[in-house]
Amino acid sequence: MVFVADGEVGVGAVREVRESALVVNIQNAGDVVIPLTAIRDVHSGKVVLDLDQLDAPVIEALNRVHDAEYREFAALDPTDGTPDGVEKNQET
Repeated sequence: MVFVADGEVGVGAVREVRESALVVNIQNAGDVVIPLTAIRDVHSGKVVLDLDQLDAPVIEALNRVHDAEYREFAALDPTDGTPDGVEKNQET
């Protein structure tokens, strides 16, 4: 999964790993190429982006990730859906 910050709701998925970039499918935007210089961290199956290194069109796509979701059903809290008894990550 791809995230804009640790502890936030995911915004996309890695589709391809290239020598100097990742191809990421951003929800509601499709595939975009993210240069490795725009990757802040990779751990625990997560890719965390460095927003300061992204082009304006990618930032715009990230701002619209959840636009197509029904607001009453959208999981905007990253701990939503975590089963009882499982530690919920509350990092900010």
